[in-house]
Amino acid sequence: MSYQKEVHIAQLAVQRATILTQRVFHGTKGTESKDDRSPVTVGDYGAQALIIHAIQHNFPNDEIVGEEEASTLRQNPNLTTQIWDLVKAAQLDDTAAEQELGGPLESPEQMLQAIDAGRSAGGLRGRIWALDPIDGTKGFLRGGQYAVCLALIEDGDVKVGVLACPNLPVDDSAPLSADVGEKGSDGEGRGVLFAAVFRTGATSRPLGQGALRTSRPIRMQDVPDITQATFCESVEAGHSSHGDQAAIAKKLGITKESVRMDSQAKYGSIARGAGDLYLRLPVRADYEEKIWDHAAGDLIVREAGGKVTDAEGKPLDFGRGRTLKDNKGVVAAPKTVHQQVLDAVKSVLSSK
Repeated sequence: MSYQKEVHIAQLAVQRATILTQRVFHGTKGTESKDDRSPVTVGDYGAQALIIHAIQHNFPNDEIVGEEEASTLRQNPNLTTQIWDLVKAAQLDDTAAEQELGGPLESPEQMLQAIDAGRSAGGLRGRIWALDPIDGTKGFLRGGQYAVCLALIEDGDVKVGVLACPNLPVDDSAPLSADVGEKGSDGEGRGVLFAAVFRTGATSRPLGQGALRTSRPIRMQDVPDITQATFCESVEAGHSSHGDQAAIAKKLGITKESVRMDSQAKYGSIARGAGDLYLRLPVRADYEEKIWDHAAGDLIVREAGGKVTDAEGKPLDFGRGRTLKDNKGVVAAPKTVHQQVLDAVKSVLSSK
């Protein structure tokens, strides 16, 4: 399969959902806490509804693993109305691709049903979309980096990956500033849509409305001197061990300060050469990464010429359900230095 329809619809749907998230980014975010104490915003719910609606229209037999579900909204009509207003506004702002995306959602109940359609258990067989409507919610809340993420997994393998990063520079050659994770802006010159299809490469293009803008291929940069590499990591210490990552950087001879940012924007940044390495190391032995937090970025980096494994050197396994239960941590780097980085990771982790 070429997956050209899948990547086209995925980009249009993610782009439309990003219009909604940007409206929330500049307004009242309407947060609440989920059972695992992670925050969720009105933007998460609205973006999930828009994307699932487009998937169901175009690929009605596919399953969807979405991060959110609508039980809380059904008990809170005021919050439902707030999200419905955002969904209607996003649809009015982006009418050019309306028919391709299945026409507009027509009612709050249809919106809630779309949100709840993301309850697939995942698994090794069939076509399953992994969706994170706002990845990096804490970055979104603080005005930093976030991403809207969608990937198609077929029989356990990621075939299509799309990331919208509204607050990253459009310019693929723009270096990452040290404060990129704290000072997000979706103004002029910002907003990039990354995409990849298995065995066909990775691209970036400016975010917009309606028809997709012109794309350009992206490639990871060679790292002839590992000591000069730009190291990307999570902002939240609860997501990834900053101490272990500092020890690994020291072992590699990297003295440059790491760049901390939320979300799969890190995957997009290293895929186009703005950064070089991305590590996410577990802070608890029992922690399982969610597939929607990595599927799109994993494919985009690999199709840009990089290599992604866990901390033991195993490929990420997206066929085990809603989590990466057979993997611990993430190591993403150009192929030429991945083993060197992995050796440093193993050395530091084994000494604990």
